[in-house]
Amino acid sequence: MIHVIAIITAKPGMRDAILKEFRANMPAVRAEQGCIEYGPATDAEGIGKSQTQFGPDSFVVIEKWESPEALKAHATAPHMAAYAAKTKDMIASRVIHVLSPAG
Repeated sequence: MIHVIAIITAKPGMRDAILKEFRANMPAVRAEQGCIEYGPATDAEGIGKSQTQFGPDSFVVIEKWESPEALKAHATAPHMAAYAAKTKDMIASRVIHVLSPAG
């Protein structure tokens, strides 16, 4: 299994617009061969001082894939290219962490 944590930082005020496009693309991603989990998350409220927040312009994509091959196919899927084209001018930065479960 492969885990992916993607941190997307929008240009100021653009997070909701990116999330709208992201959510529209989710059914296609979730239908991909090998997709186990794929969804966005934002800072939880009311957790307290122990929490380090990403902030109002960021969201995190939490993904699980059956294999590295499934993730590679996802990265080159036509619907991902279309999503990237729609959101490229709204994104300030993108950091992607690809992880294996620690055994």
